[in-house]
Amino acid sequence: MASERAIQEPDGGRKFPSKPVDLVHLSRYTLGERALEREVLELFCSQSVLYLEQLRAAMSDRAWKEAAHSLKGSSRAIGAWRTAQAAERAEALHGDGLAQFRAARIGEIEASLREAEAYIAILLKDR
Repeated sequence: MASERAIQEPDGGRKFPSKPVDLVHLSRYTLGERALEREVLELFCSQSVLYLEQLRAAMSDRAWKEAAHSLKGSSRAIGAWRTAQAAERAEALHGDGLAQFRAARIGEIEASLREAEAYIAILLKDR
């Protein structure tokens, strides 16, 4: 897995694996424990749905920021870098920017979550 091709992300100049979940990062995070990897991935899938719903329901800048921040942290923990970046961009929105870009950020998060969840489903099927 360490040989996964890295792609250059447009913001921050950071390099992330081309797959929706960085399995090298996940393995480090779980100390290589396969059962724990499975548990963490399953938890991510269930929690990410809740965070997305919280974003949709957010009626204040604070509620929006808290939901986006939680999703960002959860995504970073498993190495779902694209989802983490989408959540980070959402977290930065407030006031008029939130009103203007809310739908676009939710769409971006949904797309990255679908990609990550589909990849995780394949991983869990094989484990």
